[in-house]
Amino acid sequence: MMTSSNGIYYWPLNSATTTSAAAAAAAVSPLIITAADDAVSERSRLPTPAGQLKLDDHEKLFASVSTAKLLRASANLQAAAVKPMADMGMWVMRSRLMETEVVRELILGIIRHTFFEHFCAGEDAVEAGRTVLRLREAGIRGMLVYALEYATENDACDRNLDGFIRTVHSTKSLPPSSASLIIVKITAICPMRVLERVSDLLRWQHKDPSCHLPWKLNSFPIFSDSSPTYHTLKRPEPLTPEEERDLQLGHERLLKLCRECEEANIPLSVDAEHTAVQPAIDYLTYASAITHNRGHDVPIVYGTMQAYLKDAKERLLLACQAADQMGVPMGFKVVRGAYMSSESKLAASLGYESPIHNSIQETHDCYNDCASFMLDRIANGPGGLVLATHNVESGKMAAAKAHDLGIGKVNQRLEFAQLYGMSESLSFGLRNAGFQVSKYMPFGPIDKVMPYLLRRAEENRGLLSASTVDRQLMRKELKRRLKTMIL
Repeated sequence: MMTSSNGIYYWPLNSATTTSAAAAAAAVSPLIITAADDAVSERSRLPTPAGQLKLDDHEKLFASVSTAKLLRASANLQAAAVKPMADMGMWVMRSRLMETEVVRELILGIIRHTFFEHFCAGEDAVEAGRTVLRLREAGIRGMLVYALEYATENDACDRNLDGFIRTVHSTKSLPPSSASLIIVKITAICPMRVLERVSDLLRWQHKDPSCHLPWKLNSFPIFSDSSPTYHTLKRPEPLTPEEERDLQLGHERLLKLCRECEEANIPLSVDAEHTAVQPAIDYLTYASAITHNRGHDVPIVYGTMQAYLKDAKERLLLACQAADQMGVPMGFKVVRGAYMSSESKLAASLGYESPIHNSIQETHDCYNDCASFMLDRIANGPGGLVLATHNVESGKMAAAKAHDLGIGKVNQRLEFAQLYGMSESLSFGLRNAGFQVSKYMPFGPIDKVMPYLLRRAEENRGLLSASTVDRQLMRKELKRRLKTMIL
């Protein structure tokens, strides 16, 4: 049975997770050390033999976590494994109860101290910066995510852009390299209706190359022969002058954000989203990368490839080939993916096969193939790679290959990543093996981040077996510490 993961990483077989708003009593913040925590064991500073990902040494994995925090986290994960809690939390957050101001404030207050605190880094860039500093003490970096999406009008896009730019500026006050990337969703800075229209036209041009798009800029290939085109069943009307203007404004916002990141010397990663708008997202990402990645060994602009899609590997190969021909270093974040339920429902409603792999193993194989291909590329040339995974086997395979290729500690071309508040043992294990590791750290006003939180709840419901490994390791470490205290 396939289960979905989080906004960027799909099939989280070995990740830690969180509870829903209904599990307030069990909630706990992610496992990061603070100044008030217990003394940190020096074992966390002793490296694992190069390239070896060891997840069985619970003492070493959790050496930077206080006993109190470990105890609360263990209880939290145990509670989160109870399916009705996530389901109840989703029902409450989507119910009409949220329409009553007093009840809404009460619910948001509960969410703030449970779901929000576990999955989010704060309500503004200042709070997120403090969280990055705490992560840094544990040897982990932060990917800052101003977690807004799905804007409908240009005014909202302009406001969102200001938030992303403030996020970039906030990194200048942080210690060098403590923040690894800035993350942006194109749906936050370009109206959805425009992205849908542009995607329709790009799909139609792929089916009919004679279709002329006068507004189209130089880009890399967006589709492969196996890419889904069922979203566009008839020839779309050309963009209106207003739509062309809105598209240009969206691209200008992205270019402005790229310039800010270039000046701050921090890469920008564009998240993947629904296939309905992904062609337009890839188009804008690649056009911006052609402008800003030239002359940089380590790219400024990263695209995202969702390996749960059947056409992912083909599209990755085609984009990389085109980037090589143009002499443009390209960075990619490889993820398993999100939006599984909505993608499959849409395809079925139109009478088409799902664009997502038919089995979990096919998804694993695609992810591992993409990771292996990209590791070979960055070992032998320019470019960059973020391997976002909660799957232990994928982590082990990538770590072993990176070591064999000589891509090791503090290599700016390679970053492993997990969601903030999830998969702590894998993050610490990769850190101990000498690799750069980041947490994907969404932040923003709690009412604005609700879409993200709802998706976290929906994608992690079910048996939540993803937390099994972390829970087992935490229990073993707690037993060891208790035994030590008694003796």
